[in-house]
Amino acid sequence: MTFLNPFILFGLAAAAIPLIIHLFNFRRPKRVDFSSLAFLHELKKSTMQRVRIKEWLLLALRTLAIACLVLAFSRPTLRGSLVGKLGGRGRTSTALVLDNSTSMILRDGSGSYVDQAKTIASGLLDEFQSGDEIMLIPSPSLPSTTVPHQNAQSASDALAAIQLQDGDAKLTDAIRLAASRLAERANINLDLFVVSDFQSSTLSDSSALDVGENIRIVLLPVGTDGRGNLSVSDVRVVSQIITEGQPVQFEAQFTNYGSEDVRGLVASLFVEGERIAQATVDIQASSTATARFVASPRQRGWLAGHVEIDDNQYLFDNKRQFTLHVPEERHILIVTGTGARDEYVRLSLSNELAGGSMRFSADEIPETALAGTILGSYDAVILAGVRDLSSGERAALAEYVKGGGGLLVFSGDNLVLGDYNDLLADLGAGTITGISEGSSDAEMVGTFEAVDTDHPLFEGMFEPDPNGRTPQLEQPVIFKTLAYQPGRGTEQTVISLTSGHPFLQEIRSGQGSVLLYSIEAGAVWSDFPVRGLFIPMLYRSLYYLSATGSVSGDEMIAGSSLQLRLAGLQDGASITVRDETGRDFIPDQRRVLGGVVINLAGPFFLPGTFEIIASGNTIRRFVVHPSPNESDLALADPAEVAEHLSLLSGTEVSVMHLSLTGSAALEDQLRAARTGVELWNVFLGLALVFLVLEMIVSKHFRPEAAA
Repeated sequence: MTFLNPFILFGLAAAAIPLIIHLFNFRRPKRVDFSSLAFLHELKKSTMQRVRIKEWLLLALRTLAIACLVLAFSRPTLRGSLVGKLGGRGRTSTALVLDNSTSMILRDGSGSYVDQAKTIASGLLDEFQSGDEIMLIPSPSLPSTTVPHQNAQSASDALAAIQLQDGDAKLTDAIRLAASRLAERANINLDLFVVSDFQSSTLSDSSALDVGENIRIVLLPVGTDGRGNLSVSDVRVVSQIITEGQPVQFEAQFTNYGSEDVRGLVASLFVEGERIAQATVDIQASSTATARFVASPRQRGWLAGHVEIDDNQYLFDNKRQFTLHVPEERHILIVTGTGARDEYVRLSLSNELAGGSMRFSADEIPETALAGTILGSYDAVILAGVRDLSSGERAALAEYVKGGGGLLVFSGDNLVLGDYNDLLADLGAGTITGISEGSSDAEMVGTFEAVDTDHPLFEGMFEPDPNGRTPQLEQPVIFKTLAYQPGRGTEQTVISLTSGHPFLQEIRSGQGSVLLYSIEAGAVWSDFPVRGLFIPMLYRSLYYLSATGSVSGDEMIAGSSLQLRLAGLQDGASITVRDETGRDFIPDQRRVLGGVVINLAGPFFLPGTFEIIASGNTIRRFVVHPSPNESDLALADPAEVAEHLSLLSGTEVSVMHLSLTGSAALEDQLRAARTGVELWNVFLGLALVFLVLEMIVSKHFRPEAAA
């Protein structure tokens, strides 16, 4: 038995009041002997015995009446399996946490796990009585608020509407929510039932659970078949220069959650619904393995693809989706310095020369117009001999690069090196120490010494040498270069000179990159612009820079959130998100300098590929993946789960294993779990009975002395 108002029990001290009064009434009279009263001594024993019996009976009745009144106000409640057989119970508020994660689709001899969970929930609803209330809390689809159902019909309708849901929420999050909702209820019994398969991977939460001492937690496990599983756990685009019809490398990761090795697993690569590559992979038990695919995209734009395997254990992770961006056209901004020579750059990017798969749309402005140009609308920016950079221009260029833009820098005459060094400092790069040139116009300052042919700029340019020799690039004649000293940031020398200075340096900052050529774009500092190497290097440089951060789309896990910055959008552009079925969603959005930031979150974002549409055009795609925790199908021991939750909550957690072989057996087991009768009315009735008896005794059993 427990007491809902235990502090009232201090009132039991009042039960001693009749005893105290009784004791104070024991006054010993003064003894005086009268010979005429001697005959009364014979009646003393029998008369006083009757008086004492009546006094002690009244004392007991008054004491019991006060004690029962105090106990009634303390609200005693009887709990235990015996209560259900005594008939009746107190009003109950029940929170039912029902696991509706995708792992509940698995089956054993009693059917699918989710059907078993709903059968158990229906059995609880059958025990619904007047005054009871129940809250259904599906996990992982946790609602922000939970409204208690006051009748069995509304609760049954809500139960039938629960579907399997992808998400990354922990089961303890749902228990925490259920406990907080129960703490707000006023009914006598507070029950928290958890129906789940209790996957080990969903129980890693170690945060404390604030559960009231009056809340009873009962675990109802379903499913007994923890099994192995294979999943496609990751896919990424390895190539960074993507063009139509050119080979692209993909890398997929596979995970074996089982205890047996897998040999010869066949994986297929699909792009826009067409199978274009296959690979086989061996995966050891409880480990991962990778496989590479090489395929050529056959169209431009944002393409949807996936890597797929055949595995019948758990279907939700047999396919891993990705997006691939094959730009239809690169928008390039050429900023030309005063007196700078950029004719070779302009000619190389012209439609006549850069036709076919090399599509560029180039805008050219003088350096004086740079401050008023919105850089976010361009895929890459070329600084061709720009003499100086104001503080505002440096800030705009640094923000553009860090936000994912690409910057290509050519040197030039009369550069203000301090302005460039300030820009490089903003990007976390090194410094330009000066200009290196020969003592005469015909003296060379260096030639190519080392070329990093593993850099993405050279991917696919060279055929593999059977003897393992390093490919050699055409050597230009160089008369004058910038003397650049690399910093400690994220930099890489792509081509170095015999003079010790870089010819081509990559500087990575934020999500973007800078390619710094130490020569000018004209043919005075070197003959590089008239060499056959110039156009391929220029194209690949722009392809590499414009692909930074956009080779593939963004990713998120179902149930999480994603924030995207969309650059270059006009004011007033309408932005919608569209799923694979054609449904549209308008995301939260806010205008920022040079673009729009959108927030993606909510139940709309189920696993699949989504399009971001601005003013009727698809400007980006992103992928929502199922939770990787659901792929590990190993089940935890319910007893260990109960112990784990007991440590987190500081309260006792029990486990009830139910048999679904017969409805009667299920009802009996659930009734045994939902016990608790409040006995305040019993004690109040006893107090009234004792008071009535006290009145009767006082009235009908008068002391003989009074008569």
